[in-house]
Amino acid sequence: MREIVLSIPDVDVEQNIEIEVKINGKKKTLNYRVELVSWEKDLISPTDQVNTLRHIIKEHEKDWELIQIGVPEIDRIPIMFRKRVLREMAT
Repeated sequence: MREIVLSIPDVDVEQNIEIEVKINGKKKTLNYRVELVSWEKDLISPTDQVNTLRHIIKEHEKDWELIQIGVPEIDRIPIMFRKRVLREMAT
């Protein structure tokens, strides 16, 4: 198993989350960023919404990787990124 699901409180427009874990006795810090992409429901088509998400993901900082696209709400959708960890730092 590679993943553990944690519940976090509702997020604001942009939220950085830092989680400290111990794996086999070694402490690691994991960094996540949750961003809410908002739009006017009636003013943007589903195709435009998908294109907007694609653009945000493609242009996002390269040291962050996409982890999850959340459940869309009427006027927004959450997306989660995880900061990439260099192999040397991970050991």
